[in-house]
Amino acid sequence: MAMTPPAPLFDPFAPGFADDPYPQYAALREHAPVYRHPFGFWLLTRHADVSWLLRSPGLSVEDRNVTDPAPLALARAGEDGQARRSGMSMLDRDPPDHTRLRRLVSRAFTPRSVLTLRPRITELADGMLDAISRAGHADLVEALAFPLPFTVIAELLGTPSADHLRIRELTGMLVRSLEPMNDPGVLAAAMAANVEMAGIAGEMIAWKRRNPADDLLTALINAEDDGDVLDDAELIAQTLLLYIAGHETTVNLLAGGTLALLRNRDQWDLLARDAGLLDNAVEEFLRFDSPVQVSRRIALRPLALGGVTIPRGSFILVSLASANRDERCFGPDAAQLRVLRANARQHVSFGGGPHHCLGASLARLEAAVTFERMIARLPGLTLDGDVVWNGRVTLRGPARLPVAVGAAGSASQPRTASQPRTASGPRTASKSRPR
Repeated sequence: MAMTPPAPLFDPFAPGFADDPYPQYAALREHAPVYRHPFGFWLLTRHADVSWLLRSPGLSVEDRNVTDPAPLALARAGEDGQARRSGMSMLDRDPPDHTRLRRLVSRAFTPRSVLTLRPRITELADGMLDAISRAGHADLVEALAFPLPFTVIAELLGTPSADHLRIRELTGMLVRSLEPMNDPGVLAAAMAANVEMAGIAGEMIAWKRRNPADDLLTALINAEDDGDVLDDAELIAQTLLLYIAGHETTVNLLAGGTLALLRNRDQWDLLARDAGLLDNAVEEFLRFDSPVQVSRRIALRPLALGGVTIPRGSFILVSLASANRDERCFGPDAAQLRVLRANARQHVSFGGGPHHCLGASLARLEAAVTFERMIARLPGLTLDGDVVWNGRVTLRGPARLPVAVGAAGSASQPRTASQPRTASGPRTASKSRPR
């Protein structure tokens, strides 16, 4: 009689995983923290191992360094390899290419330059919260968590007016190519979305060449470092990366943080009494439900971890979400939301090492402003139905978050100390449509 193989310890297709993956991660941390999946990839789940690997030299993000093709065949089934190569961004490059690309882009994301966006973010947040208050109920993803960061990154880039609904559909499909295990049909759709988005980005860049301004896209076009500039393919790749990373992850942070607060009302009340706790609260939201839950590396040398040797050329997934719930780092209450957590900032949600998230300062600012304004203006906010998750493993977050304002809700709360009296921001995108 044929034996049925045991179920893998990591199974993102298991019932309930999309809603709550953390029980699987807890079991892996306890029983197999350095785990080789039957499909050929490795998975790390403890904070110490994940943190070390993210910062360790001798690792790659380029698929060409994988020696076992099975994990890549699983992740890239049905993918047009040429399309992927032509669209490689700094996220897919090792030094020196990564160093060069990051240096050309990073000037717009220094903490000082990001802080200049606070008045505009505040204006946007207040306007969207006003609309929610007037309506009395809303899907928070549609009404706030998506449009706020999308508008900010579009204005920061200086992109022309575009079909935001279509771009959202395309980016939502495109990021599914980041999943560790994928259906060939989904990947084919993701690659089609990549081609369409690349065309849109190309039109935006061509329009910006004709209409330069004081914005990030113009800066990228004109960027030069010791005579080095971005070619057209690189410009498109970096524009796509900034567009997608600039809003997809922050959508999860805003929606996931709101959900965590609404499910833990005592923590909402702490922030309502003391807005000075907001910065640490944002770190706790990032830790509690990481907007990016999985990252990847490829071993360029054998790695010894937890009594196990990972061979050179192995494809390694690092579970940021699991590391952020590791009791060995965050204590026995690691599975609980606690905005006063002293070491919340030890989370690994922004990655680490040379690939540490370029937009971390912007994401923190958008979250701090949004939660400050939400708590002040909508004190009676409550859940108003079932949460629908987006079904992703890597960029997991709520796809639908129904909320009601409640009797205490009001759009005319007194101005807080940190709210500016005037609102100004980067020049808004021209309304001209690229041709």
